[in-house]
This record gives sequence, structure tokens and C-alpha cells, in this order.
Amino acid sequence: MLYYLFEYLDKHYDLAGAGLFQYISFRSALAFIISLLFSMIYGKKIINFLQLKQVGESVRDLGLQGQVEKAGTPTMGGVIIILATLIPVFLFAQIDNVYIVLLVVTTLWMGIIGFLDDYIKIFKQDKAGLKGRFKILGQITLGIFVGSMLYFHPSVTMKEKLPVKYQYTTEQGVQVLFGDAKQSIKTTIPFVKDNQLDYASALAFLGNDYKKYAWLIFIAIVIFIITAVSNGANLTDGIDGLAAGSSAIIVATLGIFAWVSGNIIFANYLDVMYIPNSGEMTIFIAAFVGALIGFLWYNTYPAQVFMGDTGSLTIGAVIAVLAIAVRKELLIPILAGVFLVENLSVILQVGFFKYTKRKSGEGRRIFKMAPLHHHYQKSGYHESKIVTRFLIIGIMLAVLAIVTLKLR
Repeated sequence: MLYYLFEYLDKHYDLAGAGLFQYISFRSALAFIISLLFSMIYGKKIINFLQLKQVGESVRDLGLQGQVEKAGTPTMGGVIIILATLIPVFLFAQIDNVYIVLLVVTTLWMGIIGFLDDYIKIFKQDKAGLKGRFKILGQITLGIFVGSMLYFHPSVTMKEKLPVKYQYTTEQGVQVLFGDAKQSIKTTIPFVKDNQLDYASALAFLGNDYKKYAWLIFIAIVIFIITAVSNGANLTDGIDGLAAGSSAIIVATLGIFAWVSGNIIFANYLDVMYIPNSGEMTIFIAAFVGALIGFLWYNTYPAQVFMGDTGSLTIGAVIAVLAIAVRKELLIPILAGVFLVENLSVILQVGFFKYTKRKSGEGRRIFKMAPLHHHYQKSGYHESKIVTRFLIIGIMLAVLAIVTLKLR
């Protein structure tokens, strides 16, 4: 809202300083500060409200050290993250930007699904929460919406860099380095020199008209990524500060990719595809990172609040949509490596248990407990040490992901 106000003032009244709101960097900085302050100042008020309403975590006794003490800690704290993100976004971002629309819808949609899950667990005394099929249905619905918008919306385009011999300078002195904007479902392959992959090529066996059906494979891929990453974030939210800290690192890294991809100068210098209008996502990302860090203030050990599914499902879905929008979804196994190993540990544990039980009649386990962070808890590590080491690994993976901009 303020973006449009100051744009009007700058255009019609030449108000001093109003032009600053045209700069993404300035608006991103404001979004980060407002989000951080909101989550830290009003976050405490929300926590007190949750305590007053007895919105406390019910903990199953899994034999983990310090677990019983967590019972009654306020949950549903994901509301803090959602509010602290959306308020500065509505203030400083271009609300009609297609990428901002996608991210706002993703935040609200998954926030509602997570909220329903937490509500059923707490107020309906049903530890299973929202039935799994409804969660999956919600993720699929979001995937269809996001995939359709990214495929069909005319504002979602990309520009490929022209070969040197085709670059030219116009009569006005403008250097043309990129081709025309066009709709495309190409993405980026990390560590590869010719690093663009067109998903439509997977349907080439259908004949000359195969590109007509490209939307089918693209939407299916979007659904898979959103489901996998949101569930990965959900599994990671098991000990104090792990999900929020890991997510802040991942989202901040995606902010670098969004800034580079949406800026024609950096896109040219780093030789990456230029995605018009995508730079506006930097404002959402700055607000989201501020919200996560502010929430982490109360979520570090010993946690004063848990994010619940309201937060974890939302965080995972937002990360997935950001990665897809900046054409970096194939980097998710690296960038979100912490989520990946948490997911894999559960899959391996369950799969191996079922396999050995079928073969020998007695199920065996690979880990002492899954997800992986519980394995280390069972091994005697304090949860603050586990979180710190996971975050260090997350930072290393983020640096590796950033290096892919040049390492090919």
C-alpha cells in the first residue's frame, strides 16, 4: 500500500524521498526491520494470548531427555511468522505482482491447513490432527494453483541471454543483451555449463505437438516439490529452533537468487536467465527472514513457543514456491539438505522396519529413532548442540548452493 502511495506522491508532487520506494533494496530493508520488530515485540503478546487460551503442546512420551518439560508450551506460534511476514509485504510490496500474489496465497492457504491441524489436536483432543488425506489434498490444490499460474500467467516470463554476436546497442544507447521475454518452463541444472533444462522435453516422444501437453508434467512436478518440501519442514520441526533456523538460512539464500534473477545487470554478469518482475520477491523474502529470526528469539532452547503445523507446513510450501519461481528447484536437495535427510531418515526407517518384519517376522531399525534429530537425542546429544550443528551444515549447504551461480 505504501509503495503505491509514495509512487503517486513522487509522480505528481515530486516529494523528496518518495522515489526511494522504487528501489527494491530499500523496501526489502524496511520489510525486514518491520517484520523482525513485529515478531519480537508482538510475538510475546501472541505467546501470552496462547498461554491464556491454554493452547499448549501435548507431548507423547518417547523417552527423550527434556521432553516431558515441554508439555504445555504454547503452540500455533506459526501465526507469529505469518502475520510478521504479511504485514510488511502488504505495506511495501507491489501487491499486483504475480509472484507476490503466489507467495501470499501460499502463505495463507498452507497457514489455514496447518491451523486446522493444530486446532484439531489441541481443542478436539485428537493427537492425529487433520487427516493425512486432507493435508495432501490441500498441498495438491496449492500445487495445481501455483503450477497453473507459473505456466499460464502472461507475466511469468524469462529472457535468455543472446550470444555475443547477436547483442546490439539501440539508437538510444541501450545495450540489448537478452532476447525477448517469453513464457517458458525451463529451469536451471546446478553444476552444468549449459545449465538449462526444459521440462517439456520429457514429452518429446508424443510427437511434434508435445509442447501442448507440457503443462501436465510441469504441474505434476510443482505438486511433488510443494508436498515434499512442506512435509520435510514439518518433520524437521521436532526440537527447539531447528526448523526456524534452518528455514531462515534457506530463505535468505533464495533471496540472493531472486535478487540476481530479477536484476538484468547481475543476470548478465553471472550469465543466468533473467526473470522479469521476480526481483519483487526479495521484499517478501526479507519479511519472511525477519519473521523467522524474530520467532527464533522465542523458539530457541528452551522454547517459549512452538510453531506447530501452522508454521512448519507454511514454511515448507513457501520455500518450495520460491525455489520454483526463481527456477532453482533442482537445487532443493542441496539447499534444503537438512529437510531432505530428515525426510529420508523417516522413509528409510519405516521401509527397513516393514521389510525386515516381512522377511524375519521381527522389524528392525536403522536409527534409534526417526526423524534423524531424534536419533542424536537418543544417542545422548543435547538438543541445542544438535540444532547448532545442523545449522552449521545448513550454512555450508547454502554457500555451496550460491557457488553454483559460477561453478559450472
